[in-house]
Amino acid sequence: MRFLVRLLSTLVPLSLLLCGPAVARDWEAIKKSGTIIAATEGGFQPFNYYDGPKLTGFEVDLAEAIAKKLGLKLEWRVVPFDGQIAALKQDRFDFAIASHGYTEERAKSVDFANPHYCTGGQIAAYKDGPLTVAALNGRTVGVQLATSYADAAKKVKGIKTIKTYKGDPEAFAALRAKKVDAWISDKFTVKATLEKSADAGISAGELVFVERVSMILPKNNKALADQLNHGLAEVMKDGTYKALSEKYFKEDVSCRS
Repeated sequence: MRFLVRLLSTLVPLSLLLCGPAVARDWEAIKKSGTIIAATEGGFQPFNYYDGPKLTGFEVDLAEAIAKKLGLKLEWRVVPFDGQIAALKQDRFDFAIASHGYTEERAKSVDFANPHYCTGGQIAAYKDGPLTVAALNGRTVGVQLATSYADAAKKVKGIKTIKTYKGDPEAFAALRAKKVDAWISDKFTVKATLEKSADAGISAGELVFVERVSMILPKNNKALADQLNHGLAEVMKDGTYKALSEKYFKEDVSCRS
C-alpha cells in the first residue's frame, strides 16, 4: 500500500458479526470514536479479495484512503454480498463498499454515496458461444445471486434459464464446466478472470448495461453520506484515486472519465 500511514484493518468473521451488539451510529458518534466500520465481500477480484490472509483490492484501498481523509481508522467486516443489506439494516457496520449493484428491490431499502466507479454488466462465453445479447436467446445464463446482473438477465428477452450462484467464481466455474452457456458480471471482474484463465477458451462479449456503483449506508444518514462523498472527492482530487485505478485496472474507472 502506498500511503505513508497504513490504517488499522480488523477482519471480523460473519459469525461474530451477526451475534455481536449493534452499533447504530451517526456521523458525530463515528467521529468521536475515531473509527469507521466498513463491510465488503472479500471475494470479488480485483475489487475486494484475499491475497493470502490479507484483505486487499481496489475498493479496500479506496475505502482506507477515504477513511484517512476523514481522519479515521478503518475497521473491516467481511460479509457475503447477499447478506450486506440485512446486516446494514441491523446497524452492524457504518457502510458497505460493494463492487457491483444490488437488485432494484433491495436497493430501495438503503441510501447511496456518490459513485466510486463506473462499469457495466458484460457477457462472457466460449468463443463459439453467445457473446451478444441477441445470441442469449434460448440459452442458459449464470449470474451472482441478488446482484444487478441478475436483474439485467431477467430483462433480456429470450433467455431460457437464469442460474444464480453465491459468487462469481462459482458462476465462472459453471461456465467452464458448460453448465451454463454464458456468464454476466462486472466487466472488470470478467476481464481479470479471463486474464487468469487465458487457456479456457472463454471470451468477453457485449455489455448488457452500463452501471454506476456506489457505497451503501443506512437510510436517512445524510451527514455520513456527505462525509463519504467528501472523502471520495478528496482522493480523486489529490491523485490517489487515479493511482489506485491505474494499479488495478490500468485505466481510469471513475464516472467522470
